[in-house]
Amino acid sequence: MKFKLIVITLLFTVLGFAQTKGTIKGVVTDKDLNNEPLPFANVVVKGQNIAVNTDENGSFSIAIVPGEYILEFSFLGYENATEKVIVKENETIIVNKSIGSGSYTLQDVIVQKATNREKESALLLDQKKAVEVKQEIGAQELSRKGVGDVASAVAKTTGVSKQEGSNNVYVRGLGDRYNSTSINGLPVPSNDPEKKNIALDLFSTDIVESISIDKVYTSRISGDFAGGNVNISSKNYKGNGMLEISLGSTINTNAIEKNGEFYLQDGPNQFGYSSYGVPNNPLSGYNFQNSLVPVKESPFGGNIGIKAGKSFDIGKEGKLNLFANAGFNNGYEYREGINQSVSAQAAELKSFEQERFAYKTNSTGMFNANYKINSKNKISYNFLFVNSSEQLKDSYFGYNRDFEGFDILVQRGTYIENTLFVNQLLGNHELTKKIDFDWGLSYNKIKGDMPDRTQNTLKFEEDLNGFTFGQNTITDNHRYYQNLTEDEIAANLALNYALGDKENGEAKGKITLGYNGRFKNRDFEAIQFNFRFFDGLLNTVVNPDNLDTVLNQENYSNGLFNIEAFGGLRPQTYTGEQNIHASFASLEYKLTEKLSSIVGLRFERVEQTVSWRTQLGADTNSFNRNEFLPNLILKYEVNEKQNLRFGASKTYTLPQFKERALFIYEDVTEVKVGNPNLYPSQNYNADLKWEYFLKNDELISVTAFGKYIIDPINEITLASSTNDISFINTGDSGHAYGIELEVRKNIFEIEGDLTNKLSAGFNASYMKTDQELDSEKVRNETDYNINLTNERAGFTGASDFLLNADLSYTKDFQNNKSVTATIIYAHYSDRLYALGVETKGNLVDKGMGSLDFVLKTKLNKNLGINLNARNILNPTFKRVQENAGGDVPVLTYKKGAFFGLGLEYKF
Repeated sequence: MKFKLIVITLLFTVLGFAQTKGTIKGVVTDKDLNNEPLPFANVVVKGQNIAVNTDENGSFSIAIVPGEYILEFSFLGYENATEKVIVKENETIIVNKSIGSGSYTLQDVIVQKATNREKESALLLDQKKAVEVKQEIGAQELSRKGVGDVASAVAKTTGVSKQEGSNNVYVRGLGDRYNSTSINGLPVPSNDPEKKNIALDLFSTDIVESISIDKVYTSRISGDFAGGNVNISSKNYKGNGMLEISLGSTINTNAIEKNGEFYLQDGPNQFGYSSYGVPNNPLSGYNFQNSLVPVKESPFGGNIGIKAGKSFDIGKEGKLNLFANAGFNNGYEYREGINQSVSAQAAELKSFEQERFAYKTNSTGMFNANYKINSKNKISYNFLFVNSSEQLKDSYFGYNRDFEGFDILVQRGTYIENTLFVNQLLGNHELTKKIDFDWGLSYNKIKGDMPDRTQNTLKFEEDLNGFTFGQNTITDNHRYYQNLTEDEIAANLALNYALGDKENGEAKGKITLGYNGRFKNRDFEAIQFNFRFFDGLLNTVVNPDNLDTVLNQENYSNGLFNIEAFGGLRPQTYTGEQNIHASFASLEYKLTEKLSSIVGLRFERVEQTVSWRTQLGADTNSFNRNEFLPNLILKYEVNEKQNLRFGASKTYTLPQFKERALFIYEDVTEVKVGNPNLYPSQNYNADLKWEYFLKNDELISVTAFGKYIIDPINEITLASSTNDISFINTGDSGHAYGIELEVRKNIFEIEGDLTNKLSAGFNASYMKTDQELDSEKVRNETDYNINLTNERAGFTGASDFLLNADLSYTKDFQNNKSVTATIIYAHYSDRLYALGVETKGNLVDKGMGSLDFVLKTKLNKNLGINLNARNILNPTFKRVQENAGGDVPVLTYKKGAFFGLGLEYKF
């Protein structure tokens, strides 16, 4: 009997195992990202010991015996969702589920290795759990705010502002020299000989997955740091395939008002490329290619873009993700206002009404290949091409002390083309369960050209009732050519060793050892061809809009003018070489359940050499530095929603090649000249931050920070008839301190499968900068015999108060329809542009605000229409010179408002 019972039991067991199973398949998508596939989401069969993760395409598959089940879908920082299914034999049930952040809170969440770097809630959760002090903007937030470039994106974050009229970004009141830029953790060179950092508005947000702003120093960052490091993470597509095309148009209200009278210079094409340079035999004939007659344009801008991505399975574990993006945009701008320089007694030296016509283009191409060899090895290649151009046609009409008694007209046509190539190869390898190895190599090349900048000076002769050429110096009428080429090789190596036993997928800490190398070479040359007019031409009335009738080969052959250059056909040049070898070590460790720390030390060997041959002479200047840079971060978890963080570090600030080369760059009302005696500053930094995470997409944080800077570098005006500016270590020390507040809050949210909420963001910074100014120190250390007007001042570029605020309403409808409306306001207070000397007051940019509106719609899963309005308030930008009798405006203008309409179609 017992034997029969055993046989029957075995028979039923075998039949149970032999029972044919059914299959549950599907795709999990991200509701907050237009239902893009959601990789690494969790799919659990409730009540059963069955759980799977979606793959990189968001897909999952479960084989299970027939029955009735409940599936639970979850992901880090998202609301859980359930679905009831009935499985039958030999049947495949398709269950597709879309999940989103909703009102889910941050309690009891464990950070997983794979995080959606585009999503606001995921980035905020990553910020909460990380020991490092992080601040990131993802593609979702960029899209919601209608941000089109990285410079505008960074300026939306706490303590960061963008300088009006340039692409400079200020972090905590510290400008270009104090900040750094990287892509995927590897450095990129500058496209401007006057700047350390590349212009961030070159980078379209179409190529961005997220942007991080590090304002607290750690050992992995270059030691040339005081304000912040901006790191751009390039988009990494994961999905079954996508193709998206976008079209749009943009207008500037000022430019439209000039329609029919909008003029640019001859030469550059509409796509932002040029093929001309220094002409053959420029000193023995008038052989210049481009006409001086303005070209009429229709000031309507536009954009076109295409994005494509595809993932491929390779072998059992391999996965290849490909993404490509190509785009072109252009735009027209017009402005007019005052541009002048004045003496210490507010007497006019040059006083003009300036009129500017501008045309800008940007061509972008990117290709990413990310290859997951297996679960332990990944490599990727990133290629980026950016070509940007800017045409400026400027007219200055008014008074010049050098031409007393005449109204003066200065016409300048400027064309700048910058081309960037970025090549990166990166890898991550899990060598053992405790050791992993990260590496990255890059080769970057930047070319910056200013071919054929033209300038002509004319004076109005009342007796002749017309304009004649003005010639106070031979440089008043010229054509100028400038070229910059910079090559850079960089390497990052880091070995990470996990400490202790892993719990819930996390170790107690890790030790990191690494090496960074950065090797940069710059070649710069410029040549200017000056026109010397003789009496026969100086007394001839000319048409300012048709100078070709007088500046031509015939009049040159007739001896009416000569063409000269300072060194003949030998251009003025400077070269720069910079080599930095860095090694670093850091220990990250969880000291208690609530207290975590990072202790690091970085050593850098810095070598910089600048050589020049210019109109001011020829020489070579070098310095070598050994920098030891300790840093500390402490994080205390007050509770599940609150963190306290502390950071302290030592860093330095390098002078740039152009700042140390004795080269003169002349604008119409301003001249900049280098200082070979410039040397690095030393910086001591401290931060204290409190964070309160209300929900997964809600935050309140307050940060106090302080910086002590030894030998700070500033721009100062020199004693001259114009606003000559140079770069000086102006004193022994200075300091900056301030407080930052950030709030992200949902004002209301209606729960349900479809999003319906109103959210607000607000950040503000109040800071004070102060430094001692020591004229004797400047005279002892430089060749400039100056007397600084004041004994104390703030840092150049610093604003006491910064504010950013946005209000967004998002509503989803059935059939993949949605609408998001966002209004954005930004404000900065007065900021110091340059320090005054010889009783001349400081140059100060007055505070101003801007208001933008963005409307994004999805008409269905394929088609979207977007509308944006920028700079709606159209405030007046004003730069003043401070004087005892009151502020004197030296530069004023209005940019006008910008309106754009775009269409996106996803196949």
